[in-house]
Amino acid sequence: MTRNAIELRGLRKVYAAQGGRPPKEALKSLDLDIPEGAIFGLLGPNGAGKSTTINILAGLSNKTAGTVRIWGFDQDRNPRQSRAAIGIVPQELNIDPFFTPRAALDVQAGLYGVPRRQRRTDEILKRVGLTEQADVYARTLSGGMKRRLLIAKALVHNPPVLVLDEPTAGVDIELRQMLWDYVRELNAGGTTIILTTHYLEEAEEMCGHIGIINRGELIASEPTASLIGRMDAKTLVVMPESPLTVLPPLPDDVTGEIRADGALAITWRKSRIQAGAILAALHEAGVTITDLAIEEPHLEDVFVSLTRRSAA
Repeated sequence: MTRNAIELRGLRKVYAAQGGRPPKEALKSLDLDIPEGAIFGLLGPNGAGKSTTINILAGLSNKTAGTVRIWGFDQDRNPRQSRAAIGIVPQELNIDPFFTPRAALDVQAGLYGVPRRQRRTDEILKRVGLTEQADVYARTLSGGMKRRLLIAKALVHNPPVLVLDEPTAGVDIELRQMLWDYVRELNAGGTTIILTTHYLEEAEEMCGHIGIINRGELIASEPTASLIGRMDAKTLVVMPESPLTVLPPLPDDVTGEIRADGALAITWRKSRIQAGAILAALHEAGVTITDLAIEEPHLEDVFVSLTRRSAA
């Protein structure tokens, strides 16, 4: 049986009324399991409850109700152990500008009670590409280097669970690739990764499991391939030998469009009709095909569909 790195049960967070505004329920009895060893994408629109969930996991925000277990430790009964089991890489670049990366990691390790002889400061700095900047003030680092330093700080106590909150926001392609290579390496070594991102193509590529939160509720949590497989629609892109000026007759429940490059894009629901029937209709209409391709749905399509449905 797969063990869970994170277990949330009935998690609620209600922010008190403020400035004439009524109380806001940010999380509504959230139940969520994150499997040990996964790269788990926690997705949702702005204001969905992702940041609130992460802040509760990090111990930065008190929950209103429910239970939180991190690596088997109940957050209420074993607060020190649960906190030591998780590393948080925040979205904000909250770094002391007068500390060097080496000093920042040593201070962080001290806060977690890591004995000096067990600290891996130089090793971690090397792994995140900050060896040459180890002894310069953090205020002189670029935005990308500061992002690397945040990751390094989250790793000083060797946590089995690592949360990356929008880690590639505003970073260049080279750093993004380096980061993902390192994340995969950490995961291969047994670290459970929780990723929040607005770059859905990243989540689709990196995450084997996806959870989607909307309006404080979990609306989906399953393997990425299974989630994408929910989309029933597929698109056949056909390049005709002769340019088309009008759509050929198509079966019922099938739509088509002629794209700017002359390709004919035909969309259908695979539960209702087979691709062979579409090809037969094109042949019957006298369309000679020089090339064709299938466009499969992506995570973005599922995300938009589910969040719109839950908001209705």
